[in-house]
Parts: sequence; structure tokens; C-alpha cells
Amino acid sequence: MIEQGGSVDALIREEKRLTAVESHHEAWADGLACGIEPEIMAEAALSTALEELQRACGEDIATALLDRMRERVLAGDFAPVLIRH
Repeated sequence: MIEQGGSVDALIREEKRLTAVESHHEAWADGLACGIEPEIMAEAALSTALEELQRACGEDIATALLDRMRERVLAGDFAPVLIRH
């Protein structure tokens, strides 16, 4: 069965996203192991991401990402999941 172009593109994008998440998790764990506080790592990661995004795509795209992420924070998308036994 042949996949439609959009489906293949979506699968490739998701694979790239998962690879990026894995890389960031490894870097985060390395930072914690070196004694770097989460707040310092978070600020450095966000600063680097926004600098690179603005360089590559422009200020409007970087600002739009900030707006989307703020809305996700307010919606609780990043709140820790509590597991109850």
C-alpha cells in the first residue's frame, strides 16, 4: 500500500520530533548529573531555541511559538501527571 505524501511527511516530522525529544532528555540528564539546576538549564534551552528559531525563521515565528507555549502552560499541558495507587 502506498502512503499519501502528507502522511509520509507527518510520519517523518514525528520521527524527527521524537529524536529531538530524546536528545533533549539526554542533555537534561547530563546537566542534572553535573549539578546544574533545572531553572538554569530551562532558561538556557529556551534562550538557545528562541535565538535559533528567530535566526532561521524570523521574529514573528519566534513570538508565535512563545504565545503557543504560554497558552499550553496556562492550559496545564506541562503539569506533572500524578499517579495514584
